[in-house]
Amino acid sequence: MSAKRMIGRVLVAFLCLMGAVQASQAQAIIMGAVGSAGANIWPFYIAIKNGYFTEAGITPDIIFVQSNAGVNLQLAAGSIDVAITTGLVDPIRAIEKGASAAIIRIAISPAPYAIVGKASIASIADLKGKRITIGGAKDITRILTDGVLSANQVDPSTVEYSYAGSTAARLTALQSGVVDAAILLPPYNFYAETAGFRSLALTKEFVPDLPFAGTVVNTKWAERNPDLVRKLLAIDDKSIVWFNNTANREKAIDIMVEVSKGNRADVEKTYDYMQRNEFFEKSSAISRRKLERVVRALTETGDIEAGLSVEKLVLPKTQFTE
Repeated sequence: MSAKRMIGRVLVAFLCLMGAVQASQAQAIIMGAVGSAGANIWPFYIAIKNGYFTEAGITPDIIFVQSNAGVNLQLAAGSIDVAITTGLVDPIRAIEKGASAAIIRIAISPAPYAIVGKASIASIADLKGKRITIGGAKDITRILTDGVLSANQVDPSTVEYSYAGSTAARLTALQSGVVDAAILLPPYNFYAETAGFRSLALTKEFVPDLPFAGTVVNTKWAERNPDLVRKLLAIDDKSIVWFNNTANREKAIDIMVEVSKGNRADVEKTYDYMQRNEFFEKSSAISRRKLERVVRALTETGDIEAGLSVEKLVLPKTQFTE
């Protein structure tokens, strides 16, 4: 064997060895999300597809839980390190009660939900006396649905709520006919419209100043891994910039079609809706005003005591914007 070929083989072997070493040094993070792959965690899948986690030396391990409350229970217990995108009301209530959790980012603001009903229901006003499926008795979907009803002169006490955890489960309840309307995230609202259901309202039009979801960490895990927290925030920033660049539209749609197994036409509508309205927060700096808005909503409903400081909800040295 020639010396040149010998050197080439040694070099290949060295590169393979280095790759194996780097892979073994990648740090695994257990991440939780509600339901199944969907638009609310689109940046997460962009980061996987574009290699952002690999570049940062992170191996993401995602676990889907069937309710927002369930995600936050597992997070506080330490079974999950990071809740990628979770409705903000559950972690805020948990943190007030002393749970080991902290908000590191407002992920989505305002809420991109739609209230979708049977074709026979013409407007929100027609929901009086009807049955609506939401996520849970006290989660963000309840606050949002109450807000939409009230803005349309419908007393929330005049409707019947049923609880179905995830958006996918709520769409199933609507399709089965056991409820008259459902509050759905995209692309599930578009799936429903394609199936003949009627879009009655977008929550952003009636509750525009209420942030919907955040990224939340187990504080004990975050204290042990401050570098990983910083890397996660940087990955999110990078993924959201990529998503919002319309030059990446087709690739972004390809990613969501692949992971969600959804209809391409509905995913296209979802991308345009999410990108045009800039639902994903561009900065990892937390808006004090927006976080205080959620705290105020929970105080008004009696879910938490008055006087909760937003500083208690985040990690030390968190950067705020107004």
